[in-house]
Amino acid sequence: MQRVAIVDPGTGNLHSLARVLRHVAGDGDRVEVTDSAKQLRAADRVVFPGQGAIGKCLSRLRERGLFEALDECLGDRPFLGICLGMHVLMQHSEEDGGTPALGLLAGRVRRFPAAARDEAGLVCKVPHMGWNRVQFRAEHPLLRGLRSGAYFYFVHSYYVEMEDQTATRGVSRHGVEFTSMAARGSLFATQFHPEKSQRDGMTLLRNFLAWDGSD
Repeated sequence: MQRVAIVDPGTGNLHSLARVLRHVAGDGDRVEVTDSAKQLRAADRVVFPGQGAIGKCLSRLRERGLFEALDECLGDRPFLGICLGMHVLMQHSEEDGGTPALGLLAGRVRRFPAAARDEAGLVCKVPHMGWNRVQFRAEHPLLRGLRSGAYFYFVHSYYVEMEDQTATRGVSRHGVEFTSMAARGSLFATQFHPEKSQRDGMTLLRNFLAWDGSD
């Protein structure tokens, strides 16, 4: 049996993610949504999801004493960041007037430019919401059974610009090209929502539950 902790940063409804993870998990696996540092430390693998503002998210982590627990978890067990959970891993975000993040991956979070246009010359709406392609840039255990160019579901107004491109595992385009998957060691992060991405999303989550945390 393994314990899978979904961190509750207080920024959104996490029940759909928990439901999908329980669906793809093994019979003996335990999936729990938690804002408890004790439960986080006891988990075998950690998922950090979320929608909403990064400032509120980081304040919630501080209030609940989760920074220290996350620091203990990161690097010694499989970790999956989703959407806002990807942003908090970066060095800095433009959101909320400029917010220092955890700095675990060398990258910055920027807002989509208002005048960005797609390849057909049409203005790209912000937030970026809906299905979009992810072009793979490097192999990874979480991508087994998936094809480059597959569609995943996005909901976001801010995107990741990596300084360390060796960490980029996939890119997408919405007016600008951005990193939509990143990885380093036992960390993996996606800008899209696997739990909303149907079969391919479930494949990625199933791969995460089987992943030993190595590249």
